[in-house]
Amino acid sequence: MLSSSRISLESSISLVLLYCDNKNRLPMKTSRETIATSTMYLTRDKNTLTPNSATTIIERLLKYPYLQFINNFSFQHKRKNLKMSNRNDLKSQAVSQIQTNLARLKIMGNKIMNNLRKGENYELRTELNSGYREHRKEAVRRVIANMTVGKDVSGLFTDVLKNMQTDDIETKKLIYLYLMSYAKVNPSLVILTVNTFVKDSEDSNPLLRALAIRTMGCLHVPEILDYICDPLRRCLTDKDAYVRKTSVVCVAKVYELSPEVAMEQGLLKSVIDMICDSNALVVSNAVASLKEINDIAKSRGINEPVWALNESSVGQLLSVINECTEWGQISILEALTDYEPASESKAIKICDAVLPRLQHVNGSVVLTAIRLILDYEKYIRNLDVLDKYSKKMVPPLISLVSSTPEIQFVALRSISLVLDKHPLLLSKQMNMFFLKYNDPDYVKFEKMNLLVKLCTEENIEKLLSELGEYSKDVDANVCRRAIRALERTAMNFPKNSEKCVDMLIELIELRNVDAIQESTIALSNIGRAFSELSLGKISTVAVPLLCGLYELLETDSKAKSSLISMVGQSPSVDANTAFVLLEGLVSAFMGEDEIVQLAIVHSSVSFFLRNPDKGQSLVLGILQQGTESCSNVDVRDVSYIYWRLLSANPEVAKQVVLAEKPSIIYQNDKLPKQLLKMLLENLGNVSSVLQLPPPKFLSSKDKKLFEGDIVGGVKGSSGSMFDEGSPEANNMGSMNGNADEEPELLISF
Repeated sequence: MLSSSRISLESSISLVLLYCDNKNRLPMKTSRETIATSTMYLTRDKNTLTPNSATTIIERLLKYPYLQFINNFSFQHKRKNLKMSNRNDLKSQAVSQIQTNLARLKIMGNKIMNNLRKGENYELRTELNSGYREHRKEAVRRVIANMTVGKDVSGLFTDVLKNMQTDDIETKKLIYLYLMSYAKVNPSLVILTVNTFVKDSEDSNPLLRALAIRTMGCLHVPEILDYICDPLRRCLTDKDAYVRKTSVVCVAKVYELSPEVAMEQGLLKSVIDMICDSNALVVSNAVASLKEINDIAKSRGINEPVWALNESSVGQLLSVINECTEWGQISILEALTDYEPASESKAIKICDAVLPRLQHVNGSVVLTAIRLILDYEKYIRNLDVLDKYSKKMVPPLISLVSSTPEIQFVALRSISLVLDKHPLLLSKQMNMFFLKYNDPDYVKFEKMNLLVKLCTEENIEKLLSELGEYSKDVDANVCRRAIRALERTAMNFPKNSEKCVDMLIELIELRNVDAIQESTIALSNIGRAFSELSLGKISTVAVPLLCGLYELLETDSKAKSSLISMVGQSPSVDANTAFVLLEGLVSAFMGEDEIVQLAIVHSSVSFFLRNPDKGQSLVLGILQQGTESCSNVDVRDVSYIYWRLLSANPEVAKQVVLAEKPSIIYQNDKLPKQLLKMLLENLGNVSSVLQLPPPKFLSSKDKKLFEGDIVGGVKGSSGSMFDEGSPEANNMGSMNGNADEEPELLISF
């Protein structure tokens, strides 16, 4: 027989199944040895089998053909020249042996299946109650592993609790982790852990004391309140700083469960006193805990802060900030941001103390320090001091742009907000925001946004040169964004709008589909903003060129509607060119999108009023389809309006439709003042990255923190930076909406 160590369990199972299905194709010796080895594995390693595999093996082995095995058995003995009385004796002996083995196999199979049906929790419970310490420790590890991957092990709560009384720190940590996860599932059983927690909070090991008090705070069940106050009060005055810094965080957990208990037991006062602790880590944790307590109180309708900084506390915080961790520094800086200095000199003193934080390696610390300086500008009237602070903010902001792509994105979104308040802050550092070939798309988009914001009369030539290169990029998204940036630049700097139009015409001549489609939209918007350009190069050069490339616009409804609008509404467009394009659209009218159908209706009516002889059959065919065949309500209504207007009095219709329309007003890139103020107050947080007020994405519970801040323009702010109505979408393509929503033209009539 082959040694069991030479064949893996998986191999033997596979061979057994193969033999059972293909018994006539395998060598006899391999079959016998495989069955024997597999039987041994089934006996020894039954816990590693799944119910399905065990059932399959057992069923197939029980169906093993007796006669075939007997013949093989007989043949083997004949080869060894064994002296047997006759073949019948040999067969009877083999049958007896096989029946005995099969009976044993059936018993063994029943045992295997019984164990498998009990499941893993049964085994874990057995091991958790084992008499061997190592077995119990390993069982606790397996419980935590199952909990980590999402398996429900709440049924082992009492069995895990039995192992709390141990001197092994590692096991105790794992058990405490289990308790924090399942305390809310079994709140009534949490009381059983109190004695152990109290005992551990008095242990000589400070790590164990801190572990016990932290776990008690994280259980977050009301049943623990009566037992946590005394150990917590004792740990707040512990001689070890690690225990104290852990305890102050626990007070915020108690306050969240019951503010009355935290105040009546003196826990809140103890934390406030610990602002003056000798250890910097304790001070930073105390500040973080008190800020959280203020947020909890505000969410419950308490308008007055539970704790506020005073002048002596500010001095203490500034003296320890250098010794704190990164997160501790952020907590202190946020607390200082909420402080209102009594005078300009004190505000300058605080800002000077915070300036070294601008050189910190952590980007979050840098952004929080910038937030504080920007907030304190309202207390400082000295222009030289403000100019000094502005210059100090430039290098750290540039450094953040040189970080990893993820940090770059956060930094770029934050810089965009800073530029809304200080537009010229980084105008001389435009080169630092030029696109790199290996930048991710999301970084490239933000850089282009900032380049447009940084543009001035002095550096516009440099910007246009860069955007011209970006608009030829092989990446369609980068190409389109660059063309939108060109459009925005033309809107912001009317003197350079003609040069932008020339660049767009050059892009169209390159016959890149994405560039042609986006350039068409941009030219339409620029033409509506600057009528002299619409009557000039756009009508005489760009429109005829685009009409010859109309088939390249088929996949973009916005581009098609923009071109059709330019063709029909501009008197400078050649009549033959316009007629050829509009005539080809009559037959395709019903297959177009709503936005294109509306543009066709408007343009055909305008063309008819300018060219009655050529346009009569054209406008008749369009309006007839719009009123009789079109199912879209808006298109049908507009068609009826034009039909009745033309039928009533063509001269009046001409005065109305062909009247000079006011230039569209370009939406400025800047956010509403109230929204900008709120976002700057959250610089470095999620809301500043999304450029949304916190109530837009927080849960209903957390929204209460900001209820008093939502006023005016903030209520009407956009939804998400990824939505069409977001600030970014409005900034990048604000003109697109005007170009597409042609029904608005009816208002001017």
